[in-house]
Amino acid sequence: MFRYALPAVLLLAPVLAPVAARAAPDPTVLAYTLPDKLDWKGDPRGGPLSVILWGDPAKPGPYAILVKWPAHQMSEPHTHPYDRHVVVVSGTWWVGSGKTFDPAGATPLPAGTVVTHFANQPHYDGAKDEPCIIEIVGEGPAPVIPVK
Repeated sequence: MFRYALPAVLLLAPVLAPVAARAAPDPTVLAYTLPDKLDWKGDPRGGPLSVILWGDPAKPGPYAILVKWPAHQMSEPHTHPYDRHVVVVSGTWWVGSGKTFDPAGATPLPAGTVVTHFANQPHYDGAKDEPCIIEIVGEGPAPVIPVK
């Protein structure tokens, strides 16, 4: 069995060696930002952190953002003027609907879940025992309008 291992390694060496020495992709072909280089904004003690991926949620037009909810933080009931399309990237995102804030009645949505928050519909969301990250794609401007 071992007599075949060394020849196999020697045959694969020229193929595997360039992987370690591979150069970054041509920046005229694609741009990327590694996770540790994302410029998160916000106060993790007072609400979620966010980073704009493209567009600007404060201005008219399409946008995409990442939102990082720290554990044990949820928004109060609110609405948005346009539909928002959400993908749960990591952790479990907890969502509830209606004007009454009821974290105990929120629904857990695990990573990989795809959601549409419909325009002008009251909802609340956030994280419970673990942080979560969601991606939101929508149309701006996208203010958070508190429900009274």
